Amino acid sequence: MPPKPKYTREEITAAALELAAEKGISALTARDLGAALGISTRPIFTAFKNMDDVLAEVRLAAIARFNEYAEKAKEYSPVFKQIGLQMILFAQEQPKLFRLTFMSEKPEARSFDDVINNLGETATLCLDVLQKEYGLSAENAKTVFEHCWVSTFGICVLIATRACAFSIDEISDLLSREFHAILTFIKSGMADNCTVIPHKL
Repeated sequence: MPPKPKYTREEITAAALELAAEKGISALTARDLGAALGISTRPIFTAFKNMDDVLAEVRLAAIARFNEYAEKAKEYSPVFKQIGLQMILFAQEQPKLFRLTFMSEKPEARSFDDVINNLGETATLCLDVLQKEYGLSAENAKTVFEHCWVSTFGICVLIATRACAFSIDEISDLLSREFHAILTFIKSGMADNCTVIPHKL
């Protein structure tokens, strides 16, 4: 009968998440995690197969923490803009977790659909709000979401990497301009007349 672990998977994951948030994913070693918990590495590997298993759980926990930020957008209006602001706030307050969640290499990603799938409930909320509050079709809601996400993501990267700082007014203005520009473009019908030229990267 295997020894009973001193800590559960959930408790180890929580400690690993805080370690990653404070010091970055490179600090997430068995030795450092054990030190943070005040234990040897043995209980870690009783609960987990290996450190890759720990990292996989930490990634899920980081996404869950981001979703907690996004969930707060429901308390404000307009909801869609608030989700963008919450994403930027996540990048400001949790820069290392933002990098882990959104800036880690994902060789399996092939299209923006992968981004939507990875975001789960947050993406569903965005698309639902765009359709209900702005009268967009599912296809047009996805187009608006994609454009605004790319723009917001760029701001987040600048903030999370400390490459640039913005005031809240500047951020609000940037998000509003991007949203209204693409929304006007979609509702004008011009998007239906655009031809996409295939190209290779």
